[in-house]
Amino acid sequence: MNSSVLLSITTFIYGLAAFLYIASWVFKKPLSGRLAFWVALIGVAGNTAGIIMRWVESYRLGIGHAPLSNMYESLVFFSWTIVIIYLVIERQYKNAVIGAFATPLAFLAMAYASMSPNVSDRIQPLIPALKSNWLIAHVISCFLGYAGFAIAFAISFMYLFKQRDVEGKSNLLSHFPKPHVLDELTHQMVMFGFLFLSIGIITGAVWANSAWGSYWSWDPKETWSLITWFIYATLLHARMMRGWYGKRIAYLAIIGFMAVIFTYFGVNYLPGLHSYGAG
Repeated sequence: MNSSVLLSITTFIYGLAAFLYIASWVFKKPLSGRLAFWVALIGVAGNTAGIIMRWVESYRLGIGHAPLSNMYESLVFFSWTIVIIYLVIERQYKNAVIGAFATPLAFLAMAYASMSPNVSDRIQPLIPALKSNWLIAHVISCFLGYAGFAIAFAISFMYLFKQRDVEGKSNLLSHFPKPHVLDELTHQMVMFGFLFLSIGIITGAVWANSAWGSYWSWDPKETWSLITWFIYATLLHARMMRGWYGKRIAYLAIIGFMAVIFTYFGVNYLPGLHSYGAG
């Protein structure tokens, strides 16, 4: 079994975990939620093994680089970070309902990586600009940030749903955490994501200087990364200095993640130094 096959199997494991979390939420079956946790943990183990196997396979092919260099590999890593962060949150808050909103994001990312004809799972040599020790630091930082933003996005929808049920009559929303808990968790995830996105932008600038002789070139992905950074900086500023909370923060977190998605996918189809990301 090679890494691509294992990671394809992991896609279905994440799908099963998402299904079980949703079933636990809709039908209020705690056993389904507990089972979902262990299925998700198995998925993380398969995801981890797949990443390691792919790294080993690259060395066997004489290429030898971290599996973080193209769209397929980044989606695999993105899914891995989302599920790990979510599982930590579940253990901390003892609430499996959040999994019904968070784990489908990991499943969709893995499904796109494994099944989309536009994403190749071939291990390819690095282009000269990518042959740098900054690759691992830059990509890991950015995707830890993206994962934090993804979970903040999921929790923001939960908050908005919960807020609409003012009188608490909806059985589907009865097991959601309290609105103030969801609001604070969104804030924490945004701070987590913002920290790592900032590190990612800084390491990317240093890497760009060593590769192309310039810290910043206004490449489309650089530009949209900066736009995304400003959206989340605005959210944090509004929270700390203006006292914003609740719906305003939830809407900003959702808008911010839309910018993340465009930064990740949309700009890959525009000419620029990062156009290799579509491979």
